[in-house]
Amino acid sequence: MTTGPSTFGQRLRAAIAARGRLCVGIDPHESLLLAWGLDADAAGVRQFGLRVVEAAAGRVGVVKPQVSFFERYGAAGFAALEDVLAAARAADLLVVADAKRGDIGTTMDAYAAAWLTPGAPLEADALTLSPYLGVGALHSTLRVALAHGKGAFVLAATSNPEAVRLQGARVDDTTVAASVAAEVAAYDADGFEDGWASLGLVVGATVDLQARGLTHPFGRTLPILAPGFGAQGAEPQDLARVFGPFADGVLASESRSILSAGPDRLAARIEERAGMYRGRRHA
Repeated sequence: MTTGPSTFGQRLRAAIAARGRLCVGIDPHESLLLAWGLDADAAGVRQFGLRVVEAAAGRVGVVKPQVSFFERYGAAGFAALEDVLAAARAADLLVVADAKRGDIGTTMDAYAAAWLTPGAPLEADALTLSPYLGVGALHSTLRVALAHGKGAFVLAATSNPEAVRLQGARVDDTTVAASVAAEVAAYDADGFEDGWASLGLVVGATVDLQARGLTHPFGRTLPILAPGFGAQGAEPQDLARVFGPFADGVLASESRSILSAGPDRLAARIEERAGMYRGRRHA
């Protein structure tokens, strides 16, 4: 298990209990940069990210930088991301790096070293992963996460329409999405001392869970990172209805609905949206 003072699952549970279920996305789209009066370059995304961190600190427990919006500016963009990640963790925010990495063998070992190793320049608290080369291909990364008290969210049921056919396809007596979920849960079978796993799933808030085969709870809380709240249509009051037996573990991710408020109203918008999730299915 972990070598640190607590598991990611324990820290996530504590963050949700203290600050609620809202996870603030840090997605510096070019249009948002311009609307905020920032240049569409590495300096702009750095300033954007740091402003979001400052506004989020003390108001929510988790932030989620979308790596691609920094990566597009090359080495300078990655340097900006390093600063944002470090600032967020220094502000006592849990950081989920939304990089959706997925490969095999030593390539996954390198991703684990980059994102989940303490002291690494890109160190985050958790990383999003794609399982569509097989969940088994993620084995070393998941084990590194657990060994260092880190977490991972594995894509299981995403909201994009292209995913429905693949993730809802049946394999034996289950769906692809449900098979992914079961395999992820099995990896962290010993990691539920406090009722929360450190390895979880990405499940869109606008997804029909029944159609994807996600109908049976795992007995203990498997964290679910749920994009789709806010601008994509799902609202806090929908949480229990959409996620049913999985609702206690949901981390509700919002980006555009918050970031569109602009830098002057950002803190107030975060406070407003965070308040709408507090008290909803706390474990």
